[in-house]
Formats: sequence, structure tokens, C-alpha cells
Amino acid sequence: MTTSKINIGLFGFGVVGESLWKVLQGNSSLQASIKKVCIKHPEKKRYAHDALFTTDAAVLLIDPEINVIVELIDDADAAYNIVKQALLSRRSVVTANKKMVAEHMSEFLSIQQQTGASLLYEAACCASIPVIRNLEEYYDNDLLQSVSGIVNGSTNYILTRIAEDGLDFAASLKQAQTLGFAESDPALDIEGIDAANKLSILLTHAYGIVVAPAEILTGGITALQPEDIKYAKEKGYQIKLVAHAKKLANGTVAALVLPQFLNAENRLYHVHNEYNGVIIESALADQQFFNGKGAGGFPTASAVISDLSALRYNYHYEYKKWRGEQPLRLAEDFLLKVYFSSAFDDEGLPFPHFEDIEEWSCSGERTVLVGNVRYSSLLNDTWWKKAGASLILLPEALEQLSAPRVPANRRKWSLVLGY
Repeated sequence: MTTSKINIGLFGFGVVGESLWKVLQGNSSLQASIKKVCIKHPEKKRYAHDALFTTDAAVLLIDPEINVIVELIDDADAAYNIVKQALLSRRSVVTANKKMVAEHMSEFLSIQQQTGASLLYEAACCASIPVIRNLEEYYDNDLLQSVSGIVNGSTNYILTRIAEDGLDFAASLKQAQTLGFAESDPALDIEGIDAANKLSILLTHAYGIVVAPAEILTGGITALQPEDIKYAKEKGYQIKLVAHAKKLANGTVAALVLPQFLNAENRLYHVHNEYNGVIIESALADQQFFNGKGAGGFPTASAVISDLSALRYNYHYEYKKWRGEQPLRLAEDFLLKVYFSSAFDDEGLPFPHFEDIEEWSCSGERTVLVGNVRYSSLLNDTWWKKAGASLILLPEALEQLSAPRVPANRRKWSLVLGY
């Protein structure tokens, strides 16, 4: 897009939309302004003039003076229709809707190739952290070893309050909702789905892999038990919901979202409250760490502003890794070292799913198993999701992904009583 001024058609005037409007009111250097805003509830009190608003999406999508659509609504299906129409009309689009982008990435790649319009979505992953453009522009996938991160501010806030204040899950969630870090329906966050959506997007820019979020092994934080928190404290760990993408020796990429125990040596250990953190590891540069607010109106609006600024220079994601001659694919199986806690009696414990068991402990009414399980066992079965069970990655879980499978007749079993 080459223009002296960006005329924005904005969909949504919630926390992020209103924050964007406020920022643009005092930002003359960007030469961007919001011409019209499409809203769903016209009766709601807003601090902008009534003439700015409409409930008719077509007003924005057919206006020839509007050259950029910014989509900031919370309905992924409606957002998809808006973004698709805008791109097909050759208008560039900026969006923060990670679910919509993740679920329709393949189609959006095709439409961008067809029309030349640009779809930018830095705000869809980690809000204020510029992770997408860095992966897109800076890191070659032959050198990129891994991307891991706390990419959901809501769950991180909840886990921080549990660890630091001793609140239970329900009280921590309510506090997060009161502060605007969690939605009234928080399922996407606390079940890990939001993090999986973001990881799906990051995989495209890190390794050129286009994969539906549903294909990524995903677990949330709702199953965590008080005994798990106690175990973490006794070991000096923090529990975080971590998204991982790691390149294996065979050239495939392991991808998963699960709670994980982290020790103080891991930079993500020190990421608290609504903040996000991302560690990018490459063969030449070792580890680089990005940290910033992952939730809130202004942090997200900052990423939208960055994308708008990029459009002034005709910026497009090039998707070079996706276009490569030998695109990478997701790994089908590997070993993960996990902690499994259950209220089941011995007959109900999932011994057959463990390749080996390093710790088997009992305390009160719960039993803990620590050992290696296969990724495929977690992806294709639900034994670890039964009521009363919790599964958490150990700190070293992804450091040993190339470990060979232990033959069944050589599996190690040991018993440790108590924590």
C-alpha cells in the first residue's frame, strides 16, 4: 500500500479498539486516522462522537476512502468474514484475532497471493512482544533450534496469584476477570486453546509449518491440584503454561502446549502476572529472550500501531520458510518427561503409558508418577485428562527429545515414598 495517509475502517471498539483510537488521537507522525467504526451494540456508552460509529459492516467494506481494515472483535467467525471480504477487495488488514488467523491460515495465504493485499497480525501473538516479525525476518529455519514461551497473559496471571498469594484457582481466575486479563468465558485461556492458536501462528513464521491448532497437543491449567503447587514449592519450581516448538535431529518439529515446572535457570520462571515471555534459540546466537505485557488494551494497541506503520512501507509477510523447497513438518512421536498426579488407586494408574518411571510417590489421597511417556500417547489418548488427574512437564522435558525409546523389558521402575 502506497499512500500519504492511512484511512482506517475499524471493527470493534472494546478495550483494544478504544485504546487504538486514543493513541491515534495524539499520533500525528503515523498519518493514520479512524474514519469509521463498526460496532455490535450501539446502545453502549462510548467516549467518541456518535457519528464515528455504525452497525453496518458494508459501510466500511465498500468505502473507497478506507484503505486499511483493522479488525478487533471477539467473534472469530464474524472476524473471518470481515477479513476475507477486505482482502478480496484488495484492502490490507491488521487483526489481533489469533483464533481466526490460526484456523484459516492456509486460506489467507492463498488470498494474499491472489490479491497482493497484506494481512498483518503481530497483535495476535503476545501483544506488545514483536515476536512474529522477528521470526519472519531474522531467523533462518536451518539455524532456528526452538521457540518456547508463555504466550497467554491470563493463565500466567492466574498461576502467579496461586503461587505468590496462595489463592485457589477459582479466586485467582475471578481476580483476573475483574482486572480484564481474562474473559467472562475464560475457557479458551485456561484450557490452553488460546496458546495453541498462537503457537500455530508462530510455527508458520518460525518453520514454515501450516497446521491447525487442533493438531497440536494441548493441555490447560484447570486440572492443577493443590498438591501440584506444593510439589512445585518443595522442588523450587514455578508452574507455567508453556508453548513449545523445537526442531529435532531428524528435521521434524515438536510442538505442544502444556503446563510445565520451570526452575530458576529458565528465563520464563521469572515472567509473572499478565506478562508474556518468549525464548528463541538459534544455533549461532544461542538464546534470545523477549518479555512484555501480553494482555491489556494499550500493549495490544502498540502491536496494531506497529503493523499500521509497516503498511506505510508496503510491508507483507513473505512466508519464505513456508514457500521453501522442503517445508518442515510436525514430529509424530518422541519422549517427554512428565509428572503425573492422580487420585486413582493403584489399579487405575496409567503404568502402561509410561516408558519408564523414575519416581512413584504417595502422599495423602494422591499418587505421583514421574517418568517418560510418548508424545503419541498423550496426543491420541485421554488417560491423562481424566477427572482428578494432572499432568505437568518436567523442566528438562524438551532437552531430551532425541532420547531413544527404552525397550519394554528394560524399563526402570523405582519406588519413592512421600514427596
